[in-house]
Amino acid sequence: MKIKIISDSTGDLSPELIEKYDIAIVPLYVLMGDNMQKDGLEVTPEDIYAHVEKTGKLPSTSAPNLGDFQDEFKKWRDQGYDIVHFNISSDFSSSYQNACAAAEGMDGVYVVDTRNLSTGSGLVVLHGAELAQQGKSAAEIKAACDAMVDKVEASFVVDSIDYLHKGGRCSSVAALGANLLKLKPLIEVIDGKMKAGKKYRGNIDKVILNYVADKLRGRDDIDKHRIFITHTKCSPVTVQQVRGKINELYPGFEEILETTAGCTVTSHCGPGTLGILFVRK
Repeated sequence: MKIKIISDSTGDLSPELIEKYDIAIVPLYVLMGDNMQKDGLEVTPEDIYAHVEKTGKLPSTSAPNLGDFQDEFKKWRDQGYDIVHFNISSDFSSSYQNACAAAEGMDGVYVVDTRNLSTGSGLVVLHGAELAQQGKSAAEIKAACDAMVDKVEASFVVDSIDYLHKGGRCSSVAALGANLLKLKPLIEVIDGKMKAGKKYRGNIDKVILNYVADKLRGRDDIDKHRIFITHTKCSPVTVQQVRGKINELYPGFEEILETTAGCTVTSHCGPGTLGILFVRK
């Protein structure tokens, strides 16, 4: 039985993980000015930073269209693969709906709504890839991944709310107040939607470590298989401090994986954003 794991580009998996688990990627589109480019292939987060600095405007993103999914699914079906495809939460994008529409009329294509974004989705994708390596069927993989979705805990701390403001996600007054008070908002994914949580205050490096402590201290319900540190332009020193904090507060993870967030998280949150993402037991 041949199984192909496919994800849209919002899972923020590193090139090394994509190669290791032989995952195919269907890119979203990023519109900057008049240029529509493929996420991760034709445009990178660095391009977004440069665009915002030059124009003061955020790019917009759009889902892969029906034809994009049909072409990708047909390519693998023609080679004899059953397919399990993973999408960013259906509350964030029409990517899931378009993938489902493309799968209609095709045998052997299963679509999973991860109800998450970034490596919150990536955790579900990797679980599916591991099950495929174990010889599970596409139907079994979809069922197991659907059951996992509600156990994923995804959150980020944002250094500056400038990108949130430019994207219309907070008012000018709120942005001014937050910047004056040096507030660093927590963004959490709950029930497939992004929601604002605790507001931290102070230096971002200190805030990040406090955030990690809040998420891990006193817990005994976290699956120790893997945890992601996913960030946008955070320094290696900061990432290493987070890794140390994880090992201090919740030792024993089999994998602590670092990835750089892609265009979707970057365009929402801007530089200096960091999250830890993991699965509950």
